[in-house]
Amino acid sequence: MTNVVSPNSSVISEYLDKWDQLENYKLQENSLGLLFNELCPENKNIEHVLLKVSALNDFYSTNIFDTYTVSKHILNCKIDQSLKDGCKKLVNKIALVTIKGKTKIFLICF
Repeated sequence: MTNVVSPNSSVISEYLDKWDQLENYKLQENSLGLLFNELCPENKNIEHVLLKVSALNDFYSTNIFDTYTVSKHILNCKIDQSLKDGCKKLVNKIALVTIKGKTKIFLICF
């Protein structure tokens, strides 16, 4: 049986330090920050949303097999104001996507 450590600020700091030492993940996070915050800060253009969904899908292996349909769904949800407001219901709103008549759940955070 392994010894399970309760989360605390010291343990969290230790794991954040380990995360920061993983160059590929750190560069991916920095790239996503650039894409989401500087290059394509809004979600009013299908090309911008498609870039974001595709990058998230690739970096995190989310298995979104139809990035175009998911991107169109996000675009149609008009999410920018809800993002600014920090609306927690937005996650569920964009998660449910109908593809070829079947409802799928994709957890994507913009």
